Amino acid sequence: MKKLIAAALALTLVAPATAQTPTFETPAPIAFMKDLSSGAVLFQRDPDRRIPPASMAKMMTVYVAFDLIKRGELSLDTKFKVRPETWRRWHGPQAGSTMFLETGEEISVRELLYGIVTLSGNDACVVLAEGISGTEQAFTNLMNQQAQKLGLSNSHFGNSNGWPDEGRTYVSARDLATLASATIENYPDLYKTFYSRHDYTRTLSSGQVITQQNRDPLLGRVDGADGLKTGHTEEAGYGFTGSAEQNGRRLVMVLAGLDSYNGRAEESVRFMEWGFGSWQDKQVVAQGRHVSEAEVQGGSARTVGLIAPRNLSVTIPSGLGLNMDAKVVYMGPIKAPIKAGDHIADLVITTPGMEPQKLPLVAENDVGEAGFFGRAWMGLMSLIGLA
Repeated sequence: MKKLIAAALALTLVAPATAQTPTFETPAPIAFMKDLSSGAVLFQRDPDRRIPPASMAKMMTVYVAFDLIKRGELSLDTKFKVRPETWRRWHGPQAGSTMFLETGEEISVRELLYGIVTLSGNDACVVLAEGISGTEQAFTNLMNQQAQKLGLSNSHFGNSNGWPDEGRTYVSARDLATLASATIENYPDLYKTFYSRHDYTRTLSSGQVITQQNRDPLLGRVDGADGLKTGHTEEAGYGFTGSAEQNGRRLVMVLAGLDSYNGRAEESVRFMEWGFGSWQDKQVVAQGRHVSEAEVQGGSARTVGLIAPRNLSVTIPSGLGLNMDAKVVYMGPIKAPIKAGDHIADLVITTPGMEPQKLPLVAENDVGEAGFFGRAWMGLMSLIGLA
């Protein structure tokens, strides 16, 4: 029977001074920041409160589309027709943000994604949802399925664009950060293509040319900023889920419940600059380094080496070191067969004043299943309590 196995390691960064956890003051009632390079949570204020997402819900609509595209079930060149009833519902100033779709127009998935990400088009979300699933409600089933797969325990989607729906649609700041991280990590090429565009231009059938700007407050103001999504309704206030990468270090941030457009912009920039300026990454294990051994069950060897699949770093306050406690954790013994490179354990780093940081460890080599005599011997050892 598998059990949680934890083995302590001697792993220390010498501290030239006593490190204090950096603080951040913000009027935002809800805030969250995570360093994807290490998995460290740098700041959190009420991160699990269920809140209306407004247009930040569109990140899940895009995530569903990205997943279908990656699996070959949807093409960027596929065109969907704008239904008259959809156009009537999502046309005009009462329908919020729009990409100015026209009734009867046939528009590609590619253009709809630009309309959602860059322009925050409510009309684009519904046309995409109906095109993929037949009805917007059927599409929300896909959204909630993905939410479940990603472990978004405080999120539910009742529509495709975050329009107020009497509380059926809700998220949390932590869940939004998880969704943003999954988008970046699972679909890097699509993310790069669609999320960092500064503006988008459409030419209507009348010949009118309409250019709209991306509302992302970090683009052009923070180095390495490349996404993700703003949101605003009277109920939700002003919110933003954003990300930026500098020198190989990527941060994801969420702010929600702010009371003005300008306040959201200023706080978003200030928050991201704090994340990069007040914290730094420190490498603790080089790629390929042997870290420990894990027990193997039913294999041709009794243990397998654990190595770092990449340079592993922790996040600590800038300019300082910290004493750290490290342990290898896995559910074991690991059942054979095992392939070299399989993620089978984690290196968990504990530093003062911070949540534990969990870094992946992988199998150093293949371990095949034990042969007949090996299995018989292990069975005998188990019977007499020696295995």
